[in-house]
Amino acid sequence: MKTGGKKMNAQKLSKRLETVASFVPSGAVVADIGSDHAYLPCYLIHKGIASYAVAGEVVKGPFESAVGQVQKEGLTEKITVRLANGLAAVEETDHVDTVTIAGMGGPLIVSILEKHPEKLNGVTRLILQPNIHAKVIREWALAHNWAIQDEAILEEDEKIYEILVLQRSSMTLSEPEIIFGPRLMQRKSPAFIKKWSREKENWQRVLQSIEGADQTPEIEEKRAELVALLNLVEGVL
Repeated sequence: MKTGGKKMNAQKLSKRLETVASFVPSGAVVADIGSDHAYLPCYLIHKGIASYAVAGEVVKGPFESAVGQVQKEGLTEKITVRLANGLAAVEETDHVDTVTIAGMGGPLIVSILEKHPEKLNGVTRLILQPNIHAKVIREWALAHNWAIQDEAILEEDEKIYEILVLQRSSMTLSEPEIIFGPRLMQRKSPAFIKKWSREKENWQRVLQSIEGADQTPEIEEKRAELVALLNLVEGVL
């Protein structure tokens, strides 16, 4: 959960983390995985949103920062900080019902969810903020009986972030919905348009660069993939 360039603390989160916090249900017991300075758990407790929180951190430096932050905020009764890899930070006795994972790539988030699936037994909501490759999270959700309850997309410090809110349920998604996000496609916010217009330009550039290349089977396959993506993105924008 990288904290970005702007000054942030337990009272004032970045826009990205504030949006993550907005999806936490009232009274939730939250596990924030990769918690960095534990800003998000501290904020959730201060605001009276979460009733209790676990801050999990795998790296010693950020773990120590989180411990210090929780002590400074006077929240040691309400927040437990654990040095552990991913969901190993969650114990059965915590009764966690909501998990937040923010500020990592989509594939890393999925690997965290897959490593200790038993830790999700009592969990009813996942709030996931991938920096890149949100698509793999939607694919994982489809395969593991999680449904998209909501999504958000926002721009902060010239980066565009997606947030996925998952609840336990099955769903079906079309190919465009897996790539672009079913809710995000419907809303077509300025950040959404900006992100996918940028991607479209990238794909067009790559396509142009391979048009002149020797047509090997690999190049043909890449070309077909790019043409398909461009058709999809044009249908959405």
